Amino acid sequence: MDSAQNAAAGNNGVVNAQGNNNNSTNNEGATSDDAKQNLSDVTNSIEKTLGLLHQLYLTVSSFNVASQLPLLQRINSLVTELDNMMKLSGKCNIQVPMEILNLIDDGKNPDDFTKDVLNSCIAKNQITKGKTDAFKSLRKHMLEELDEAFPSEVDAYRDIRASSAAEMKRLAQAQSALPNGDVKVKGEL
Repeated sequence: MDSAQNAAAGNNGVVNAQGNNNNSTNNEGATSDDAKQNLSDVTNSIEKTLGLLHQLYLTVSSFNVASQLPLLQRINSLVTELDNMMKLSGKCNIQVPMEILNLIDDGKNPDDFTKDVLNSCIAKNQITKGKTDAFKSLRKHMLEELDEAFPSEVDAYRDIRASSAAEMKRLAQAQSALPNGDVKVKGEL
């Protein structure tokens, strides 16, 4: 799927590992421990499948007539484990960006995607911080210039800003008050 197909499909370049359901809220009752256990089960199944594939490779690479029965048993074990993996993966809701899959297809490290996304976020953060600082500097400079030209209007503006800030603080405190008069306190992280 190319990016145009992804946009048309409405999935924004994200592949949902849960085949039949794209709704992330379908397991609202499930706890995070259940989600971790489901992911752990899928991971264990993947590791078991890789082990079975390795055993199958060894059996096929040294195949003779006497190893036909072990070969069939290993194929059956592989099919059973793949079926088990599909059932377990249905309980997991993992979304993988298409860019990661494309990187893997190209033989590149998927960590490069994470690094690129973080670098992009840092760059955008620096740009936004620069814009914010520029506006603060502009505001300060304009207030200084206005204070020289219109001192009484700037004083009135500052009074309005101070009363508005006090009113906002009072409203914020009122909203954080509980019905019994106690104040909500943010928990420390």
